[in-house]
Parts: sequence; C-alpha cells; structure tokens
Amino acid sequence: MSVLDRFRLDDKVVVVTGASSGLGVAFAQAFAEAGADVVLGARRVDRLPETGKLVEAAGRRYAHLQTDVTDPEQCTALVQKAIDVFGRVDVLVNNAGLGWAKPSTRETPAEFLRVVDVNLNGAYWMAQAFARAATNGGSIINISSVLGIHPGPLPQAAYAASKAGLIGLTRDLAAQWTGRKGIRVNALAPGFFPTEMTDEMDPSEAEFIKMVTPAGRLGDPVELASVGVFLASDAAAYVSGVTLPVDGGMTMP
Repeated sequence: MSVLDRFRLDDKVVVVTGASSGLGVAFAQAFAEAGADVVLGARRVDRLPETGKLVEAAGRRYAHLQTDVTDPEQCTALVQKAIDVFGRVDVLVNNAGLGWAKPSTRETPAEFLRVVDVNLNGAYWMAQAFARAATNGGSIINISSVLGIHPGPLPQAAYAASKAGLIGLTRDLAAQWTGRKGIRVNALAPGFFPTEMTDEMDPSEAEFIKMVTPAGRLGDPVELASVGVFLASDAAAYVSGVTLPVDGGMTMP
C-alpha cells in the first residue's frame, strides 16, 4: 500500500452524528470523497437528505436515521442501520453537540445537564453501540473543542466541561479498546469554525477570536474534516488516544 493509498477509505462505512448542519455536513462530504459510504444521524432528520446529496455527488451511498444521541437505544439503532444497509461499520464520528454562552451564575441545572447529556453522554452511548458492532476493529473520532483544553473568550462552563470530559473519555476508551478490540479512539479539538453557534456571535466577538488565533481567521470546515479522514484512515493506524487541535495555532504552548 502506497502512502497516498493509506489515506483512502474505499468501501468503508462511516457513521456521522450531528450530520444535519455545519461540521457534520463537512465530515460526511469529506469521508465520501475519500471513498466511504456514510450513515447520517441527527435529530433534524428533514435536513439529512441534503447532506446525503453531497455524499452521492462524491459517488458514494448514504443512509440516514433520526437520532437523539442522549437515548442509548437510538444510538444502537443508528449503528444497526449501518449494518442493515451496508453490512458493516468501520468509523464513528461523534460530532453531535450543542452549547451556548451564558454566565455560570445564570445557567440553570437543566441547561448544564442538557449540554453534558448531548456532548459527553451521547458520545459515550454512540461509542458503546459502535464497539459492540465493529467486530473487525475500526476508528472512533470524538469531536471535542479547544475550549476543553484552553479558556475561551465567552462564558461557556457547561460546554467546556463536557468537551474536557470527552477528552478524558477518549483516552480511557483508547486504553480499553485499541489492543483488545482493534478500535482506535482519538479526538479532534476544533478551534472556531463557521457553525450555527458562531453565527450567533456579534461582530466584535468574531473579530476578537480572529485576533487571538495566530492564523488570523476562522477555520474552513474542510480543514477539520480532512484531519478527521486522516485519523480514520490507515495513515493513522498507529495513532490512538490523542487529542489533536485543529485551531489555527490558538492552543500552541
């Protein structure tokens, strides 16, 4: 296998959560362009066919299922969808997430628990479902955040805590599953990319983020998705348990 061939995902099957918008769409398109078929999950199921069109435009197949990752049974159903339609599952991208900026003295218990339930618990339920079904090994990519390892410009305690927890979960699952199950588990820590959350920022906040990012700009979603393809591919066959920032240099020492 040549070096370039190691980056291909031909005929692999990838499950992407949170695939109805933003980075989830970018991941689905990138994995299809790398040769994989893609199974799309999201609560907003009506948007998934639009993502699916991008998969088909890359010459690959897709399936989709409405999925709330806070429900373990729905997580299992999404992985089973991959098995039923494509006969296998090889990669999980734990992308589903939510968050908001709110001072910690004003954040209610219900709001805090909701963020943790989606961002951390949901990733765990999806990882469990994947590991039970991926009998030939595979790769899990958890989408954490630079806010899990570095203070941000806005008050986001629940989001930061959940993303830091996801980094700890990544390490533990990698230790459990890399050797025993052949499942590599890694995390990406994105900086600031155009998403529904960044759309809510006022111009001054966006300019501040650009100022504190050495690259001087927000990221392009394909720049994150490409690194996800790398972690899923044989090019990263000896990489497990790492959290890789993709942040334009924001978290450099």
